[in-house]
Amino acid sequence: MKIGLLSDTHGRLDEQLFDFFRDCDEIWHAGDIGSMEVLLELRNFKPVIAVFGNVDNHEIRSECKEHQRHEKAGVSIWMTHIGGYPGNYDRRVRELISQESPDLFISGHSHILKVIPDKKLGLLHINPGAAGYHGLHQVRTAVRFSIQHKRVTGLEMIELGNRSSIS
Repeated sequence: MKIGLLSDTHGRLDEQLFDFFRDCDEIWHAGDIGSMEVLLELRNFKPVIAVFGNVDNHEIRSECKEHQRHEKAGVSIWMTHIGGYPGNYDRRVRELISQESPDLFISGHSHILKVIPDKKLGLLHINPGAAGYHGLHQVRTAVRFSIQHKRVTGLEMIELGNRSSIS
């Protein structure tokens, strides 16, 4: 199964994402979607699993959960918008992640692309950075990867251009 992962679109999708995610089976959005139009455009393209973020309104919050916990190809996944990263997990997840750690922990919010193994908890953390134009990041990013045989493989990232360059 091939997954396209993005976060922090803040109401705008870059057309490059549709080429980058063309061969993906699902699109996962780690919050701060920004508008129902973005969510609907993604849903019209591929099946979507999404969580809401701190900027998302009541309409998006009624469509998406704060936390998505599921399993794909033997990999347990936890996706949330504000989660932190290994060594600095957010207080909202810190206790539960140490008790029930997933194989793959995904969060957004920081606008910083990170892929960090947490050897203590035995998980892989992925933050795809920010694909949108709002925030402190300089370069807009997204990632894709495969899940097969109980493993995350083939991780790739794309730089969509500078935050200030609107296509």
